[in-house]
Amino acid sequence: MRAGRPKIGDQATSDVVVRLRTPEGRDEWLYCHSAVLAAGSTYFADRLSDAWPTCQILGSRYCVEVYCQELDLSSYVTALRLLYAIEPCSHFGVRGALGVLQAAVHLGCGQIAAACAGYIESAPWEEADEEEILRTVPGLGPQYECILARLRPIDPAPVTSIFLSAFRHATLSSAAGPARELKSAAQEQLEYMLTEDDDAPLVALDNDTVKSQVKDCATALLSQFSAFMSSILTKQKEAPPLDGEHGQLQQELQFFLCDISWVSQVLSKLEMMKCIVVYWVGVSTDMVETVDAVCTGDDCLKTRLKVVEVSAKVLEAVAFGNVILPAEKRRHMVNLWIRFARVTKSLADQADQDGDGEAETPKENLDNEVWQGLESAIVSIVLTLPSNSQAEILSEWLQSKHVRYPDLTEAFEAWCYRSKVAKRRLSFLSDIGQVS
Repeated sequence: MRAGRPKIGDQATSDVVVRLRTPEGRDEWLYCHSAVLAAGSTYFADRLSDAWPTCQILGSRYCVEVYCQELDLSSYVTALRLLYAIEPCSHFGVRGALGVLQAAVHLGCGQIAAACAGYIESAPWEEADEEEILRTVPGLGPQYECILARLRPIDPAPVTSIFLSAFRHATLSSAAGPARELKSAAQEQLEYMLTEDDDAPLVALDNDTVKSQVKDCATALLSQFSAFMSSILTKQKEAPPLDGEHGQLQQELQFFLCDISWVSQVLSKLEMMKCIVVYWVGVSTDMVETVDAVCTGDDCLKTRLKVVEVSAKVLEAVAFGNVILPAEKRRHMVNLWIRFARVTKSLADQADQDGDGEAETPKENLDNEVWQGLESAIVSIVLTLPSNSQAEILSEWLQSKHVRYPDLTEAFEAWCYRSKVAKRRLSFLSDIGQVS
């Protein structure tokens, strides 16, 4: 501090006392200097002017009373001490600087308030800090609204741009390691941007530009997956993969399946599942052959479960009528995925039983909701098929040793009822034919 500059609390040189008072009756007395107070605070400049009636106490000193809340008292003391600093220091943490800012605004200490606002605007915030800032800053005046810049909604154009850029990154093929971790983080945030919770999605779900580019990225991913499967099936015919290659191929297959599962989630939110459904129906046979060719080790179940997860989403989209397929394709789908799902469910149940005694060993399985959703979708699709097609599917199901999953009892009951009453219910057709 410069030589000759007065110090707060120096009673020998003080000519004014600031009395801080709270509603709870607490007082804080500070020996100050009118020249310093008036120079740094419009509040004290007014109170110490000749036009303001003052109360003279303690000899030649004036007393200026300032009222504040109990919780704000220390902030007011700090603001008064900063009037004596050569350069206002605002580094008291975000909460501390916010308290001093409020005191400085009340006392008209422009330089101190600007320093505090600058610090708060540039400092990192915790969630609790943000809530306090949102409660406090809007009431301080428009000149301090710059503090809220990072919390304000951004324009739709930048949101769309960052969403599409992140989506392109999230659908690129990548190996394990940091690149994969970054990709997973991007996928998680993109899904959050589209989530409808207490707040609206960040990206408009009916944005044609978003839908078009998302479809292009999804198509590119599916094309890469088709090329991957084609390569495996071609090698399988020419020369089966060596033992050391199976692990790498299986990991790459799992990465593709994880990406496709995630893309399905996004396309469902955008009401674009037809892109995945049509593709999955077309490659279902190749998909099963690829799994059989690659999955020969301990990770076989993990890969099969991921295939079931994607297939469940596809079949649910068909079952709910979100995607319309011809009867022949629906029949092909349920036939293929009933067989695949029941074998996979049996393997998962067996793995659960084998692992009951090993508490530390993580079990590979899907949530019951996925299994139930797949089963419900299969039943719904079966009931949309022609009667003879239903009979073929149900006959095979009843002869299978894995008859417990999927449970087609509901479809069996409906088929029995429809078959028995069919002639009576459709008798009007023969009557129409006779009249004709």
